[in-house]
Formats: sequence, C-alpha cells, structure tokens
Amino acid sequence: MKDCVSFSARFKKLAHQHYLIIFCRKTERKGLANAHKRRQLQRLNKIGKAMKKMKLLILCAVLVTGCNTSKEQADKGSDQGWVSLFNGKNLDGWTVKIAGYELGENFGKTFRVEDGVIKVAYDQYEKFDKRFGHLFYKEKYSSYRLRLEYRFTGEQMVGGPGWAFRNSGIMLHCPPPETMAKDQSFPVSIETQLLGGNGTDARTTGNVCTPGTHIVLNSSLTTKHCINSTSKTYHGDQWVKAEVEVRSNESIKHFINGEMVLSFTNPQLDPADKDARALLGNGELMLHEGYFALQAESHPVEFRNIEIKILTD
Repeated sequence: MKDCVSFSARFKKLAHQHYLIIFCRKTERKGLANAHKRRQLQRLNKIGKAMKKMKLLILCAVLVTGCNTSKEQADKGSDQGWVSLFNGKNLDGWTVKIAGYELGENFGKTFRVEDGVIKVAYDQYEKFDKRFGHLFYKEKYSSYRLRLEYRFTGEQMVGGPGWAFRNSGIMLHCPPPETMAKDQSFPVSIETQLLGGNGTDARTTGNVCTPGTHIVLNSSLTTKHCINSTSKTYHGDQWVKAEVEVRSNESIKHFINGEMVLSFTNPQLDPADKDARALLGNGELMLHEGYFALQAESHPVEFRNIEIKILTD
C-alpha cells in the first residue's frame, strides 16, 4: 500500500510538471504570436505613415504643378493677341519725318536699326539745329494696348534744348504723317513722354504732353502742356518698359514697368493751335484714332520689343 501511495504522489507530481510544461509552451507560443502581431502592427504603422507622407507629397506636387500650370496659362493668356510691329532687321513699315526735311528723308540716318533695336543716333550731325524727328508706324489705330522697351544712351547732341536731355516719347492719335508741314517740329498728338534721370535728381517718366491738343484730367479740361506721372526715376542706360492703353476718345492710361502711373480721358484738338486748326475739317475736336510715332529730340535713345494688341471690349 505504501508503494502505491508513493507512486501516486510521484505520478501527480509528474502530471503537474507536464501540465506546467504544456502551459509554458502555450504561453510561450502565445507570447511569440503576440510579439509577431506587435511586429506586424509596427510594420503596418510604418507603412501607413509612409503612405500618408507619400500622399502628402503627391498632393503638394499636384498643387505646385497646378499653380505653375495656372500661372503659365495666365501668362500665356495675357500674351495672346499681341503682334510685333518691328522685325528687328530694318524699318519696313515705318516712315521718317524730320523737321526741315521732306517726309521719308532720314537725314543723317537719325533712325536706324542696329543689333536688333531701333536707334536714334546723331553721329552724323554737327549740331542738332531743331531737327526734331518722328518715326511713324504705317497703320492707324483706335483702341489698343501698345508696349515697348526704351533706354537712353550716350550724350545729348550739341545744340539740343536743355529740356530734351534724356527725353523722347510715343506720339498717339497722330494725323497722317503726310499732313505735317516741312518745318513742323511735332505732330499734333497726345505724347506719352519718356524721360531718363540725370543720376541724382527725381524725374518721372510716362508723363503726358499735348502738342496741339488738350485732355481731361480728374474730370476737368486741362490746357497745361505737360503733366507728370507718379512713376519712379530711372537713371542710367537701363531698359524701361512703357505701355499705353488707348480706348479711342474714352481714356488713355500710361504704365511703366507694369505700374499704372497716369490716366486721363477725352483727348481733343486745341482750336487755338495753328497746326490743330488745319486738322479741324468738320469742326470735330475729339480725337478717336490715329497713327503713333517714336520721337527723336536730340538725345540718343533705343527702342525694342514694340508690340500692339487691339482691344475689342
């Protein structure tokens, strides 16, 4: 009996140990499974974070591409309709008129094309002698935007008036150049005055001058010959972008380097001016259309990228 009791006790002990071994193995397997699950979860979390980052990067790329595309489309749209008026090679389509000379006589090659730009030069002059010049484009326009770049170079021609230092202009709403008298200095027109600084003093550009004309400024008729814009001063030989928006007799706006610097309305003939009186004809004072011309007033100047866009709205 004693042996039976001893065997039973040993059996129970062995069974308990076996149970513990099985329990530990199950627990170990469960722990391993949980650790595996944790590792899987960690990997999934990493993948999820990476995907979120990827989505964010893709979204940013789409937004940047969209913005660039929109900007390119806007830039492309803003450039639509512009037509170049200067071929960069010669003065085809342009007519010279210099005071004291017949129409088409380009004394001293005052207007010439070099290096792809229109140049006003005085190297064949001994002195200026009031030989104001204008270069007319062949077509007349009513409502349009005209833009170009200009710069002044070198020294003023001997004999040029003091006010003409670094002074040129775009003459708008001109009558046909054939109507100018041989000795007439300026066409009857609205001038977008282009000026350069002297290196020290303030001097606006994109002003308006009115040879033989008047304008309405701030709802009042003004007879002052020249009115300053609000532009900055541009010293030296730097290129400056000038643009005008002409809407028949309704309004004219001046822009310098993209900024509007002057706006006025109702360009009209001055009945007190003898050259303007010769153009009255039916008595109509208001100017609705005309040719445009580039000026030569004794200081060398260059023009490039001359373009026009017809306005239909």
